[in-house]
Amino acid sequence: MEWLYVLMPIAGVKIFWPGLIILGVGVGVIGGFFGMGGAWMVTPGLNILGFPMAFAIGTDIAHMAGKSLISTMRHGKFGNVDYKLGFIMIIGTVGGFEIGAQMVMWMERLGNVEKVVRYIYLVLLVLIAWTVFADVAKKMKKDRDAVKAGREVDALSTGIEWHKTFHKLKIPPMVNLSVAGIYCSAWLPIGVSFMTGWLAGILGIGGGLIRMPALIYLLGCPTHVAVGTDLFEVMISGLYGAASYTFKGRTELVAAIIMLMGAAIGAQIGSVATKYIKGYGIRVAFGLAVVGCALSILLKFIGKWYPDTATLMDNSATALILGLVAALSLYIIMAFIKGAKAEIAAKKALA
Repeated sequence: MEWLYVLMPIAGVKIFWPGLIILGVGVGVIGGFFGMGGAWMVTPGLNILGFPMAFAIGTDIAHMAGKSLISTMRHGKFGNVDYKLGFIMIIGTVGGFEIGAQMVMWMERLGNVEKVVRYIYLVLLVLIAWTVFADVAKKMKKDRDAVKAGREVDALSTGIEWHKTFHKLKIPPMVNLSVAGIYCSAWLPIGVSFMTGWLAGILGIGGGLIRMPALIYLLGCPTHVAVGTDLFEVMISGLYGAASYTFKGRTELVAAIIMLMGAAIGAQIGSVATKYIKGYGIRVAFGLAVVGCALSILLKFIGKWYPDTATLMDNSATALILGLVAALSLYIIMAFIKGAKAEIAAKKALA
């Protein structure tokens, strides 16, 4: 089965190339739908396929930049991108990202980058999954209470409302973000972007894994605006990050190009699918994806803790991460097809 593997000239490792294609197409669909580069799946995915962690980080960021550009253009047509918010957040993103990237180089010299990055990933994924499902549970409780009280269910109500507390901070300058419908201190989006940029530099992600929920829960963005605006930010941080990691010699362009060919198509499908799945439908799917990704990293840890099970755990982690990408992609594609059919039927009925 040697023909299924291709040598990566910079990283010096042989990689299962069908896995790269599955990651590229699937994450293109998922990234366009969730409003992120998909690195929260691709970086551990590349590492599981055989890339050293530093190369997995740099390669993923390079592929992510081009895909996010395509998705941003599509979301912009739907009015889902708050460009003013995006440009403000660039200030914190770039600074935070460079600090994170320098920390990765330092940890690589110490020889413990893989263990540290995986632990940070695992903790972060658990926290995000808890936040998403706690939000969904509170939203459902509000809806049930409204029904019991004989009130109409508010379609715009939310579960977790941390953003209301942060909006009380009136530190000048204040900004009006018309697309997102937010009036807040400019230091709030700058602070959020610095935090997400720093984590992005360490974890090798565009920041979407953290920024999309942060835009929803800390800034109060509507879900569809958070998706589009986050993709704009992922594009900017991805371009900067690709240049930074390429300069440091940690980008495998062959793998990035293989993934980007499929991702360019998938990103179009995922972006359009947000027309047909709104609000909490996106949040629930996102939460399930985060749980699956956390489980794949946990399997890798088990293989390290119990060497006798290393091969089984590594194969299980590979199957889980690729299966997760495939399953989510199929769900989004089916929603896209169903929604497109309904829209076409409605137009025909009007005609």
